[in-house]
Amino acid sequence: MSSLQINAGLLQGARNVVHELLQFEYPADAVLSHYFRNNREVGARDRAFIAETAYAVLRRLRTLERLCGDRVTPQRLVLVSLTRVAGYNTRQLSSALDKDEVEWLDALRELKLDAGTLAEQADLPDWLADRLAALMPDAEVLALARGMNQPAPLDLRVNPVKTSREAVLKHFAAEGIEAEACPYAPLGIRLKKKPSLAKHPLFLDGSFEVQDEGSQLLGHLLQPKRGEMVMDFCAGAGGKTLLLGALMRSSGRLYAFDVSDKRLAKLKPRLARSGLSNVHPAVIASENDQKIKRLAGKFDRVLVDAPCSGLGTLRRNPDLKWRQSPESVAELQQKQAAILASASRLVKPGGRLVYATCSILPEENSAIVDAFLAAHPAFVRKSAAEVLAQQNIALDTGADLRLLPHVHGTDGFYAAVLERKA
Repeated sequence: MSSLQINAGLLQGARNVVHELLQFEYPADAVLSHYFRNNREVGARDRAFIAETAYAVLRRLRTLERLCGDRVTPQRLVLVSLTRVAGYNTRQLSSALDKDEVEWLDALRELKLDAGTLAEQADLPDWLADRLAALMPDAEVLALARGMNQPAPLDLRVNPVKTSREAVLKHFAAEGIEAEACPYAPLGIRLKKKPSLAKHPLFLDGSFEVQDEGSQLLGHLLQPKRGEMVMDFCAGAGGKTLLLGALMRSSGRLYAFDVSDKRLAKLKPRLARSGLSNVHPAVIASENDQKIKRLAGKFDRVLVDAPCSGLGTLRRNPDLKWRQSPESVAELQQKQAAILASASRLVKPGGRLVYATCSILPEENSAIVDAFLAAHPAFVRKSAAEVLAQQNIALDTGADLRLLPHVHGTDGFYAAVLERKA
């Protein structure tokens, strides 16, 4: 339980943010950024409280709605979340509440909910709970949901061009920052808490980047070598690009393609810090851009981290479970199939193609890969477990990589390793 006393202003801030989030018009992180930009007087500790409270409401929305009864309001959702999820007592909230709210919360303490449907127990929309229940037993759905309803830890990736994991861990220990090596990713560090690292000297000099351990493992599946031609096909803000460049020891040529110049612009300052000189970012119009046709058959390795529902990242983006739908997932499947087919044209004979998503749904994952292999006999599937074992990473989830928060402590990730026959 937190020792923080909650005043009326703080409660109002959390309530206003929750009100905006529940419109589901914009991503949660964008709503929070917008709120804090317009309320610059809010201090760091209060910002953390508002953000954590808002995300807790999104994570446990169905349970909180049931506890609220027939009058669900942003204020009530925040109050129930604080008392039933975050462990605050009425005394800590009393200066921010009126008499009716105090009485309501006191009565609520005794309220016991019935078990509810699987979707209600899991705090998932019905369609997603049904989809998962078709894949696994109910107990497993609930275990997965519990994992996804926890905040994600803070994972970092060390830049081997600048330093070693041991050196960074030693530096943190000297500063009293509690950290440990990630269990799987050879360059990963997991922090016990979430200190602000934006001004940390090792961040500013490019010694580490913030990156989930699961995301780091995708780079090791691609396994780029010095001097190769490598493509990060949906590079985004370039987290995986920087890892690939570091694994290549800044040699060879590494292209970072994306359809969004805004996302690629975020790569520039990160690239400057990283010390890499082999990265070539380029905006493309679509997966059928002329640049792709000109580069056909030239690449040793191509990574396709495809646009997806993001349902593996609910620890960080709990709003996605309420913003996605069966229709939006079906739309993404068409895009994923087109992107994979286009990216495959870049791979030279004997080259490697890795298809990955941060989704937990088979229709975005193995179904896309199976259909691709059926239509492209020049490609074969390679065991992801064997590729990782060659790098002393002991992680066997079958032929393809499948990571789950409650099992592996990472975001939910999927990846398939494909090779073009020589």
